[in-house]
Formats: sequence, C-alpha cells, structure tokens
Amino acid sequence: MGVIKKKTVTRGTEGGVKYVCDVCSADITSTVSTPGPTVAFQSYQVRIRCAHHVCNEYDLCVPCFSAGESSRDHDPRIHSYSVIEQHSIPIYTKDWGADEELLLLEGAESYGLGSWADIADHIGGYRTKDEVRDHYIKTYIESSKFPLPERASPDDRSLIDEVPREKFQARKKRRIEERKEAAKSAPPATPKQKPTASVPACHEIQGYMPGRMEFETEFANEAEEAVQHMQFDPGDGLNPRTGEVEPEMDLKMVVMDIYNSRLTARAERKKIIFEHNLLEYRKHAALDKKRTKEERDLLNKAKPFARMINHHDFEEFCNGLEYEHNLRQAIAQLQDWRQMGIGDLKGGEKYEQEKQQRAQRPAPTGSFDRLASIRPNKPTPPVETPSATTALTAPELPIRLQQNGIHTPISPNSRSPNNSTDRALTNGHANGTLTPQSGKSRYIIQPIPGAQPLKLNNENATDLHLLTREEQELCSVLRIMPKPYLVIKEHLMKEAMKQGGNLKRKVAREVCKIDVTKSGRIFDFFVHSGWISKG
Repeated sequence: MGVIKKKTVTRGTEGGVKYVCDVCSADITSTVSTPGPTVAFQSYQVRIRCAHHVCNEYDLCVPCFSAGESSRDHDPRIHSYSVIEQHSIPIYTKDWGADEELLLLEGAESYGLGSWADIADHIGGYRTKDEVRDHYIKTYIESSKFPLPERASPDDRSLIDEVPREKFQARKKRRIEERKEAAKSAPPATPKQKPTASVPACHEIQGYMPGRMEFETEFANEAEEAVQHMQFDPGDGLNPRTGEVEPEMDLKMVVMDIYNSRLTARAERKKIIFEHNLLEYRKHAALDKKRTKEERDLLNKAKPFARMINHHDFEEFCNGLEYEHNLRQAIAQLQDWRQMGIGDLKGGEKYEQEKQQRAQRPAPTGSFDRLASIRPNKPTPPVETPSATTALTAPELPIRLQQNGIHTPISPNSRSPNNSTDRALTNGHANGTLTPQSGKSRYIIQPIPGAQPLKLNNENATDLHLLTREEQELCSVLRIMPKPYLVIKEHLMKEAMKQGGNLKRKVAREVCKIDVTKSGRIFDFFVHSGWISKG
C-alpha cells in the first residue's frame, strides 16, 4: 500500500495525503525529479505507480524505479507502470491547484459537506477550514454553471497559460513555508495539562474515564453480546452448488448492521457530550444554582435541541430563550402596574417594595385567642412569578386582573377606549392562547334544520389546526370551511374595533354576507365567547 492518510494531524497543519515508496519507504509526496541524460522528466513532482492488477496502489520513487528495485509481488520486468505527476496547476482559480480540487471533492465525499475542518486536514498544505469553505461556496455553489465551476470545460486553459506550473508551485511552496513559520511562532491553542488516567473521574456522570474517552456504562452497553461469538471464515456463506448466499449469512449480516447502527448511535451521543462540555458537572451545577426555577425548567426543555446544533448556536439559542422569558415577565409586570394606575417606573418600584413588605408582614391574631402566644408562625410564602413553562407554552398576559385572582371593580366613568376594546383587540386570546374563564358555560350550537354537519379533519381542511375546539364544532355544524370562517372572523373583529367593541346583529349579517341563520349563529358564538359585545 503506497498511500497513508494522516488522520492524526493537528488542525491547520500540512496534513493531506502522503505517498511513500514501497521499496525504500521514502516520502515521495513532494518529490522533484530533475532532468538528466536518462530521465526525461520535467522538474516537478512525479512518482511511478505499478499498473498491474497484482500490485494494488504500489508506488515507487524515481531512483528505485530506475534501478529496477522491487518488493512483494512486484516484477519490474513484466509489470506495466504509469508515471503520475502531481497536478499542481490552477484550473478553476489562481490559488488552488488541480490536486487540491480533487482532494476537496474527495474529502467532501468522505466527511460530508459542512465538516470543513476535516476536509481542510484532508487537503493539507496548511489550508484552514474557513478558506476551504469560502473556496467551495465561491467556486461551486455560486457558479453560473452550477453544479460545475465556471471553467469546467476541458478546453479552457486560460489559467494554465496565465500562471505557469513553475510559478504556481513556487507560490504554493512560499505559502506553505510562511504558514508553517506562523504556526511555529503562534502560541499553543490549549495549555499543556497533566496526562489523564484511565480511571473514573466523576461517578456522578456515569464513571467517565478520560484516558480512554469511555464510560463504565455505555449507551447500548450490551450491544457486543450479540456479535461476540460470531465467526466469519473464508468462503463461508456461499452455497458451493448454487453459488448463492446462504440464509445464515444473511442473518449474520443483519445482526452486524444492527450492531453497527448501535455503535453509530453511541458515537453520536459521545460527540454531543464532548461538544457541549457536559462532563464539566460542577460548572453546570454552579450555573444552575444562579438561575431561577422557571429558567431551569426552560433550559431543561431546550436540551433536546443540543443534538441538532453545535455548542455556540445552542448557547445563543438558550440565551435567547432566557431573554424572551425575562421580557415576558417584564411585560406582565408593566401590565400589572398599568392596571393599578401606576404611570412611571419609579412608582412601580415603590409599589413592588410595599407589596413585598405587606407579604412579609405577619397576619394579625385575635386579642382573645389563648393559643396565639404558643401558635408557631407560619413562614411567609414567597412571591410567585409566572413560570417559564406557562410563559412559553400557554402565555397568559395579565390583560385583566381577574386572571391573577384579583377582582378590582372598574367604574363606568373610568372606562377608557383601551379598556373597552381590550377584549376585541386580543380576540378573546392572550398571545394566541385561549384565556381560561372559570365562570363561563359552554356554548351549545344549534344545528341548522335539514343540514348534516361536516366531518372536518386535517386532510380535507388544512387550516383546521388554527381553530379552537369550539370553533371547529361551530364550523362543522354550520358547514363552513376553516379558511372562510377565519376571513369572516377577521372582518367581524375589525368592525367591532371600529365601534368600540360593540356590534349589532344586523351589521354582522351585512359583514358576513352569508346565510342569515349561519351569520346569526356566528354572532351569538362571538358574543358568548366575549370577543364582542352585543350593540
């Protein structure tokens, strides 16, 4: 085998594919042959590869080939050969050679698009992941001949004529040397640490062994039991008479596929643990102590998304959720202040301080209570704040104080246009979620004589999920599809907002422009739901 892929190279180093001579083991990746009396090669990278079917990827350097050296099954007297030169010439862009373009496509096929760091290591030459990504997007994705590059035609030799081989190779050598010197003088990315031992470092995280990068109990820990006694002998599995694969061999291959899928799932879970630094248990525990209960519940529900995005994007996602949670609590507090008649932030702070003082004040006891002196004082319950789960899954902004259990009478004189239309503005909902009303009875929809209700589902009514259960029942009884109903609902709400939340039945019939009976049922349903008031 004459090819060695450097899989253990450091990111951002020379890396790439390395070729060695199978006779003298010399590195012939960048060998330069000079012209002489017997060798008629030009002065650029070249190696000799055996083209016989017996020798698989058998490479020779020029001195060994000229001396007739051989090893293993190679016979230089009868085996044909081919001269392979390193195609270090520009074909698509001035700073990328044909050999690098081939390695780029090979790395993308092996590691997948998006694994730019692995592809850069596969290309070598101190190419960075950002450089590889930008070159691929600019050359292949943004090409007018997508998926082919602009200069994909074999007859296009403009870059080869513009930048000769010697000039291009000199540029490449100078670039590699400069980046190599820069890498030597650059500070180390991570400080040197003591070697880790292959013993469990923290039993609270499944006994992780950092020296082996394994756990005492792995995912699908018993997966190896199904294949531990399985054997594969040469020629096994083929019927000598028919030449077909035996059923036992098919069964073995199915078991091996199941085992490989479990190993893949195990590797994916390890990758998530290492990428998101989940082994730093104490650090995460200290951060959780600084968060509120609602924030902890919110982040716990967001953890499944860590399997889909990288660590940086997941942190931004969690920070955005926390910021949204804080905004919702601030909005709820401001609305509470507005309902209490507070018009500035200073007054709101004073109100909160007095509210906490009232909550901490002990309840008065009766003067004739003989057990008042010996009765233990109950601890003051903490002031509850809206939980993050409620704020994100079923947000109920306190538009009215009745939602928090506080009933404050509102005089007719103090009723402002905003208060009169707040129910119409929110359409009976708070942020898209139906506000619970404990004292409201269920609206019974009267059927239309001589009309059978429609059977609505997600197949024949694609917009059914936009309606509440009562609205779905209303559309089914009145034989109205969800989309026309939503249009009628929007027009009725707009008309009610123009008239301060009040609407007459006659006006509703004119707005609906449908059957009188159906428009009347819809009007009664809206009035009963509290979305509009009967004028």
